Amino acid sequence: MLDLIENFLGIPAPLLFGQLLLGLINGAFYAMLSLGLAVIFGLLNIINFTHGAQFMMGAFVAWMLLAWGGLGYWWALLIAPLIVGATGVVIERLMISRLYKLDHLYGLLLTFGIGLMIEGVFRNEFGSSGLPYRIPPELSGAWDLGFMFMPIYRGWVVVFALVCCLATWLVIEKTRLGAYLRAATENAALVQAFGVNVPRMITLTYGAGVALAALAGVLAAPIYSVNPQMGTNLIIVVFAVVVIGGMGSILGSVITGFGLGIIEGFTKVFWPEASATVIFVIMAIVLLARPAGLFGRA
Repeated sequence: MLDLIENFLGIPAPLLFGQLLLGLINGAFYAMLSLGLAVIFGLLNIINFTHGAQFMMGAFVAWMLLAWGGLGYWWALLIAPLIVGATGVVIERLMISRLYKLDHLYGLLLTFGIGLMIEGVFRNEFGSSGLPYRIPPELSGAWDLGFMFMPIYRGWVVVFALVCCLATWLVIEKTRLGAYLRAATENAALVQAFGVNVPRMITLTYGAGVALAALAGVLAAPIYSVNPQMGTNLIIVVFAVVVIGGMGSILGSVITGFGLGIIEGFTKVFWPEASATVIFVIMAIVLLARPAGLFGRA
């Protein structure tokens, strides 16, 4: 089978499957970050440009827990999203909540400015060079699959991201809490009339979306160097993913995130020069054909 693939495509199978794995890993981060953005936009109608900085904060909190507190990776998966999510709650209460009745542009400019401030603080404190974060011993090494060696940690990232995305979708689409959230996006006053504290629910939803970004940052820390710019370039791609999937669409964010990660990975094999722009070309085509996105509503 592998010989047939190599003969048909003219590309070594290990290279092809290696790029598939790389695409799945990138897709896992695209899906988790776009999922948080979709949750926030779906309820708050805020385009959260702080998301890249909050992804970076998750990685830095994991590094601090290990370097300063001696708490390893498994503790960081639990603690870092809570800490960064709490900062998101503070930001929402003090600043973003004042913009809900204004045009979307005000929220975008505010969150963009907050993201730059957060990045600047971390750059002044830690510099621009990357800080190493070691892979936990339980997930080190690689599996020999016969046609390639797959690092255990990278396989873990893909599986864990899938589980997180599926769990988030189930909570929003299949539970009473999710029904309240979806109803609040349509008629917040009516939901509040039934005794639901909508402002508190909005604040906690923003915190949950931020926590998803921080969780992705913890997953990324052992793969990429922990540095203040790690979320800057990624967030531009993630916004393209959200637009393609449909603003506010949970399922669209997950499917599009993984799908575009795989497309980007294969593009690096067949047409490397286009790998940096293929997602934006797809975004342009989708917007021309379906302005609401593949899974969005007009």
